[in-house]
Amino acid sequence: MNKSSFFELINLPKIEDPRGNLSFIENDIIPFGIKRVYYLYDVPSGAERGGHAHKDQSEFLIALSGSFDVVLNDGKDKKKVTLNRPNIGLLIPTGVWRELYNFSSGSVCLVLASAVFDEDDYIRDFDKFMLFKN
Repeated sequence: MNKSSFFELINLPKIEDPRGNLSFIENDIIPFGIKRVYYLYDVPSGAERGGHAHKDQSEFLIALSGSFDVVLNDGKDKKKVTLNRPNIGLLIPTGVWRELYNFSSGSVCLVLASAVFDEDDYIRDFDKFMLFKN
């Protein structure tokens, strides 16, 4: 586990087997009930995703396949995290700006969210995000 002041990398349980490994998520692994699950795939080379923060929603990201980078900003500090293992997830709490880029070919990003989609929960402009943080 790798914890920062505004994100956390969580090692998921991994059952190793010669026939293939298995990892799982149960309700005691992430600190919220899952209300929505979605995934990003077929992201074109050079494309970026994210570019927003949430006022109330938390998210947990996993690179199910391939790799991608996540840049996180809490309004004071900025950190880059590379996700490239399906048994490690990135916990992003509320109020953290995120940008996803550098997707490898065939990458799949699974997102577990603490809330259903609500456009009013999104902050999509970085200057407004900075105002929200102050």
